[in-house]
Amino acid sequence: QVQLVESGGGLIQAGGSLRLSCTASGRTFSLVRMGWFRQPPGKEREFVASVMWSVGITSYADSVKGRFTISRDYAKNTVYLQMSSLKPEDTAVYYCAANKGGRNYDDWGQGTQVTVSS
Repeated sequence: QVQLVESGGGLIQAGGSLRLSCTASGRTFSLVRMGWFRQPPGKEREFVASVMWSVGITSYADSVKGRFTISRDYAKNTVYLQMSSLKPEDTAVYYCAANKGGRNYDDWGQGTQVTVSS
């Protein structure tokens, strides 16, 4: 199992920037992909971005392309989500997740709240 701890959430005004971090521990050698998801108030959880752990290939939801950047520090077992030009609709609980090669993400963090005020 991989343990994930997110940090960096908070309250920010629209147009601002915020960086989320997620540090993995445990069986990190099994990581294939790391992802960020979010769950807006009253809505279902949705995909935000992912990065292939070993080669760094990234993928983004259309709603965040050009505004969010996912990256990873292989040595620190940490994945980041740099969020810029934030909008009120980006308000959500953001979750980090680890994929170990299967179809689904296997391990999840506890989530960190991001609130964007207008």
